Amino acid sequence: MKQSTKFSDVLHILLHMSMSSGPATSETLAKSAQTNPVVVRRILAGLREEGFVQSEKGHGGGWSLVRDLKEITLYDIYEAIDAPRILAIANRTESPDCLVEQAVNTAMGNAFQEAEAILLARFRDTTLADLHRLIKKHHAKRKQ
Repeated sequence: MKQSTKFSDVLHILLHMSMSSGPATSETLAKSAQTNPVVVRRILAGLREEGFVQSEKGHGGGWSLVRDLKEITLYDIYEAIDAPRILAIANRTESPDCLVEQAVNTAMGNAFQEAEAILLARFRDTTLADLHRLIKKHHAKRKQ
């Protein structure tokens, strides 16, 4: 089963935008994320509707962050991209009257809910500014 990287891609793009000295073009952001500029424009158009970014047309135009990195949590972004499935594991539903299936689904369902709640709480507590600081920390280590 293929895993979705959309959430990670969006964070990657936004952090590259935060390090840009001015508006960043879709082409530049696509290169940094190793994707197609159309994909970047589609993602950022959705984030523009949610008030995270803006775009400027013409020479010197491109995409810019509208909100401060300290104000944007990972959860905000997760919600803005339509809250993709967190876990790829799912319960069987072929035999809903089967007592074994019911027991397994109950146990797994509870574990899934707990794991998702923990992850979403971490998303709520982590801002893009936190990730930006981590980037600077990694950059400083690399220079040593």
